[in-house]
This record gives sequence, C-alpha cells and structure tokens, in this order.
Amino acid sequence: MSLFCRAGRGFLALVLAAPLASFGFTTPAQAQAQDVPDAGQPPLMQIGVGDTITIVVYDQPDMTATVYVSDDGTVPVALAGPVHVAGLSPAGASQAIEKALRDGNFFKKPHVTITVAQSRSQRVSVLGEVGSPGRYPIDSRTTIFDLLAQAGGAKDTAANTIYLLRTGKDGTTVRYPIDLRVMGDNSKSIASQSLQGSDSIFVPKAEEFFIYGEVSQPNKYRLEPGMTIVQAIIRAGGVTARGSRNRVEIKRKGPKGEEVVSKGKLDEVIQPNDVIRVKESIF
Repeated sequence: MSLFCRAGRGFLALVLAAPLASFGFTTPAQAQAQDVPDAGQPPLMQIGVGDTITIVVYDQPDMTATVYVSDDGTVPVALAGPVHVAGLSPAGASQAIEKALRDGNFFKKPHVTITVAQSRSQRVSVLGEVGSPGRYPIDSRTTIFDLLAQAGGAKDTAANTIYLLRTGKDGTTVRYPIDLRVMGDNSKSIASQSLQGSDSIFVPKAEEFFIYGEVSQPNKYRLEPGMTIVQAIIRAGGVTARGSRNRVEIKRKGPKGEEVVSKGKLDEVIQPNDVIRVKESIF
C-alpha cells in the first residue's frame, strides 16, 4: 500500500515497465547508497522568465511592488528602471537591484528583499506510479513529499523506493534512491530532501509475485523485501483443506531467460515475478 494513502492515500507505459538504465541514465553504484546531495538544505532557487517576484525596499513602502519577469529576464524597478534578474537567486537579484539604486544615486545604502510570489520557470517532472504524472512548479521550500502530494500521491502499485533523477555537472543523469518508509530519520526523511528545477522524480512499479493452486486467495501480490514462500502463502489466505504446505512448486526465470521449476522450501526467499503453486495433499 502506498505511503501516501496510509497518510491520508506516463511518460509512456514503456517508462513504467523498462529499467531506468535503458533510457541512458548513468547510475553509479555508489549513488545507490548515498543520500541526495545537500539533503535537508534548500536549493539555490533561480529566478526565471515568467516568474512573479515581490520587491521590498526597507523603509521605503512606496517602492514595494509585485512584478513579472519579462522575456528579456528583467523586472521594472521604481526609479531604477529595468534590472536583469533571470538566472539569479532571490538574494542575488536583491543585490542587483540594490546596485541599480545606488548607481542611479537614488539611495546610498538600500536594503532590498525579494521573494518569489509565483514560480513558473522552475519545474520538476513526476513520472511513473503516481495519480497525475506531469511537470509541477517548485519553490525553495518544496520538498519531494510536497511534490508527490501535488501529483496525486503514489499508487497502490508503487514501489517503496523512488528515485530522484538529477543531472550532474558533467551532463550525466544520476538517480538517487529514496525509501518512502524512512520517515523517522531526519537525515534521510523524504520531507527533508531538497529539489532543483531540472530534477525529475520517478516512482517505479512495485515488484510482484504470483501464487495459485490450493490457497484461499490465488492472485498476483506485491513483493515485500525478504518475503519467503510461507509468508506468500499467508498473504494468499493460507492453504486450503485440500492443499499441502509440503507440496509447493516455484517457477522462475533462469539465468538465460528459461523457465525453471523447482520444489519450493517454506523459508525460501521469493524473487520478482516468481510463480508459486501450492499442490493438493497426496493423503
């Protein structure tokens, strides 16, 4: 069950079914074990064309204005005229406007504060097993938890581990795993992970297994980490009166893609897409 459904609970179908590596993503082994860079720290939010910002000049209430970043990357500033802010952080844009006011001899030591009222330039894609895949705007306070909520939450079919896809300085895309079940550890909590405008969030489909034969509820089920055959039987409602827990067969793909059928041991760990058959008792 989805974490987000418990808390309150594309791209094409090809993306959902295929491994990320097949789309050219670079996935170093060490990236699988490390946290998202700068986890818990707000990203350096850049102002872009189409954003709306609020300009406040300390002790000058008449200078306060909410303005739109035009196509040339500038905003109109009272007295100073157009000032280029696109590509700058709010702090950097504040400094640019302060400089324009000083250079124009309008103020000696102006103190300017800028907040992003509406961000349209900074967006993150949410892909995979979510209610509404798409591109969503972010600001400096948006977390992965917020973004998944905007996308309708993770579906029942979603895996517990999702991936933050981020382009590095060398142009390669690295995926960083985030376990949705880790909520108590502040250093790894999904709510603490920061986002950047070029990021993508991929929510893969959970791995599954199949069980049929002499069980109460034969069906396809979500595969939990470390799940054994006996746990799978319990998940399927237990063995029927005609069945035997000692007569279990398991079918899985071999190393060359061939089907391999073997006797299943109750403590054997299930693999993705295993097909388990519980046979009738011979007595």
